[in-house]
Amino acid sequence: MPWNKSRHLFRKGVSRGRCVPDGRRNGHQTFTCCPAFRRSARANRDTGRGGIRSVPGFREHITGSTIVGIGYGAAAWYVGEVPPLTCLLGTGLCSVAGMLPDLDSGPGIPMRESVAFAAAVTPVMLLPRLEQFGLPTEAVILVCGAIYLAIRFGVTYLLKEFAVHRGMFHSIPAAAIAGFTAFLVFAAQEPMHRYFVASAVVLGFLTHLILDEIWSVKMGMFGPKIKKSFGTAVKFLGNEAWANIVTYLLVIILGALAANDAAVTEQLSVVRQQVEQASRQYPATPGLQPVYRR
Repeated sequence: MPWNKSRHLFRKGVSRGRCVPDGRRNGHQTFTCCPAFRRSARANRDTGRGGIRSVPGFREHITGSTIVGIGYGAAAWYVGEVPPLTCLLGTGLCSVAGMLPDLDSGPGIPMRESVAFAAAVTPVMLLPRLEQFGLPTEAVILVCGAIYLAIRFGVTYLLKEFAVHRGMFHSIPAAAIAGFTAFLVFAAQEPMHRYFVASAVVLGFLTHLILDEIWSVKMGMFGPKIKKSFGTAVKFLGNEAWANIVTYLLVIILGALAANDAAVTEQLSVVRQQVEQASRQYPATPGLQPVYRR
């Protein structure tokens, strides 16, 4: 009697995580595992004794960065007098930045959600800069669409081809790159608002790295034990020379652009404050004509 997989896949024994034979292939016995077993196997790869995960997953990272972002936004609003909307933006970016280091982990939730979020938000944050160039509406729409496609598909392709897990994405220079990028993309008139948003991204990024290092220390019978992965998250150099060179080149280039942009923003802010102060001191009176004397 031939083996019927649909009949036996979800037997009592199979549903508990067992595999059943489904025939012979190339002279070898083959087996089929139920979906519950495959899911449990993937979940148990990163789980240690007692059901505690040996590495922080997506849930731990997004929860940690969200909590830190809420605290940072509340402190900026209460102490630094940052506008509530800017605080909410910084909180959201800090939360999302907690997924950024895991872009090197291959296709999965961090890569899919982070790239999709960046592709959607980046064109919106660049709108003030595009308006400064005096582009027509059609050109602005085309540029925003090109940016979306470049991030959504171009960045995804580069990550899949060249990113290495626990490489330079898990490093302090990568956090600096994320902060410089956020500073350049967020074109606010107030310099302090830009600094706040950029630092929120860096804070969320560092939260991910710190959680990875915390999970690298596990409690054993005779005290804490250090795993081999300890030190692979919070680092300044990786194992591959080309990755280190590219990373630090990006840090230098983006840092120089951010410094130049910050200087321009500071000058414009000073000029704007002077104009506002002059307008308050010398208000224009309607109906009066200038008097010319010889």
